[in-house]
Amino acid sequence: MSVSCTAKRIVAVNKPVARKAPQKVLVIKGNKLENNYTASDYIERYKDIAIDEMKKSGIPASITLAQGLLESGNGNGELARQANNHFGIKCNTTWTGPTILKDDDAKGECFRVYNDPEESYRDHSEFLKRQRYAFLFELNRDDYKGWANGLKQAGYATNPRYAELLIGIIERYDLTQYDRAESNTIAKVNREEKILQEISKEAYVKQQVEPEKAPVAMKIYEVKQGDTLFSISRRFGISVDDMKILNSIQGTDLKLGQLLLVSK
Repeated sequence: MSVSCTAKRIVAVNKPVARKAPQKVLVIKGNKLENNYTASDYIERYKDIAIDEMKKSGIPASITLAQGLLESGNGNGELARQANNHFGIKCNTTWTGPTILKDDDAKGECFRVYNDPEESYRDHSEFLKRQRYAFLFELNRDDYKGWANGLKQAGYATNPRYAELLIGIIERYDLTQYDRAESNTIAKVNREEKILQEISKEAYVKQQVEPEKAPVAMKIYEVKQGDTLFSISRRFGISVDDMKILNSIQGTDLKLGQLLLVSK
């Protein structure tokens, strides 16, 4: 997602020559989830790329995996399945790759299509390299609670329970086992300086050509006495099957105070 001044000139000058026809645009109709992957399947499949990105940028692997699980519905959502887009990153004026249209905040919004899920993970790291998230890169690589609360503080998501939900996913699936603290203070300082210099260098360009991704508008519901999956599904207009996929629920039992994702 990082865009240099040189890259911007290439888009403006050479695009008509390099691409004589527009890239294919796919359209998602409806929003049905397909339960092909469990949370455990997802973690096993993407833990390595999350660890690689952590080593390069300092974003805890646990945070990246938890966000991927949450935003892609364990990899079962249409954007993940049809566009390899696991973090809901939308198009902008500099994106020259294929796109997909999906109803979101508005009808027919444009989302990026990636060659593979790993490209989506790399783009997610680049997305976070901007001024509003810069303070997070000064945290330790294994400070998942600091990152979860910091993402909420910086406006990544609108739901006040977003940090709690991320932390819950991380602890439920023991995702901290994939986090790695820096070997020493010098390594941490060097990594911080490198990333913060990248953020500072790209700040002006991103401000001009890279609109901020809208905060993730997730509906999260806290289970109350007497609630059932069916009653909650009726309240929020989501099927029981989709709720079970999104929240990795195998049976029908709910616990008081349990947080459920009730939007796709």
